[in-house]
Amino acid sequence: MAAVASGMAGSSTAEGGELASLVAAEVSRQVGSVRAELERAIEELRQRTPEDRAALVVFSGDLDRVMAAFVIATGAAASGLETSIFFTFWGLSVLKKKGAKVAGKGLKQRMFSLMTPTGPEGLGTSQLNFFGMGATMLRSMMKEQGIASLEELMGMARELGVKMTACTMSMDAMGIAKEELVGGLEYGGVAAFMADASRARVSLFI
Repeated sequence: MAAVASGMAGSSTAEGGELASLVAAEVSRQVGSVRAELERAIEELRQRTPEDRAALVVFSGDLDRVMAAFVIATGAAASGLETSIFFTFWGLSVLKKKGAKVAGKGLKQRMFSLMTPTGPEGLGTSQLNFFGMGATMLRSMMKEQGIASLEELMGMARELGVKMTACTMSMDAMGIAKEELVGGLEYGGVAAFMADASRARVSLFI
């Protein structure tokens, strides 16, 4: 009887040890699964969290508004934010080179080029422009006050590493060729802007 009892006890102990091993293995598997799911969720959250970036859209071709965009862009870049400016439609005017000529343009494209400003010096003010007098007066007053000109702000933006992208869709619509724009630009469409804006802490439309 004692031998039988001893055998039963040994069998029970073995079964208990096996059960404990199975439970431990299952717990370990579930913990590993939860940990992997948690790590995926953290990574998704990290990707959605805005970074130290600023993304600007320049739609306007007005001197005062474009100046405001470059003041903000240079300030953001100087404070450590990775900054980008996306130029679209009338905003492309500030990027145009003076005297650039491209062969093969149609009549409408040539007329459009003549009617739109060329470069920073060709921009008028959004208010009280009076055939360019407003822009001339604004530039004069800024010089008297020691305020950087638009040309100087554009140079500062380049030095600070501000990324400037010309909208290719707007270029096609307005008949503007790459050869007509200043150097050092990137080219892209809406997807290019969204890639910057989706990660930016600050986004502005000017």
